[in-house]
Amino acid sequence: MLIQFGTEVSNFFRETFVDKFDFWLVFGLCAQLLFASRFLIQWISSERAGRSVIPFAFWIFSVGGGLMTLVYGIVKREPVIIFGQSVATLIYIRNIMLIFRERDRKEAPGPS
Repeated sequence: MLIQFGTEVSNFFRETFVDKFDFWLVFGLCAQLLFASRFLIQWISSERAGRSVIPFAFWIFSVGGGLMTLVYGIVKREPVIIFGQSVATLIYIRNIMLIFRERDRKEAPGPS
């Protein structure tokens, strides 16, 4: 039974990562790596500040990784990925718009 389980696990990984190896698998893995790296950026920024911080780069990596994952989902015809990344990417873009709006407000000269 244990040998059969080991064989099935081995077959699963071979089918998933070796038999299906192509450009889109590499693209999807790169998308996930880019997307996941945003948490590393957030963690480093927070450690430096000594408090929880969400830097602008977090949102840039979110959009980049989200769009790449969305493209992957479209090519692979994965409705869960398409739906999830479509909605999430809109939220990331909106956060960037809010950051720019806040920066513009801070840079605009106040009334004398």
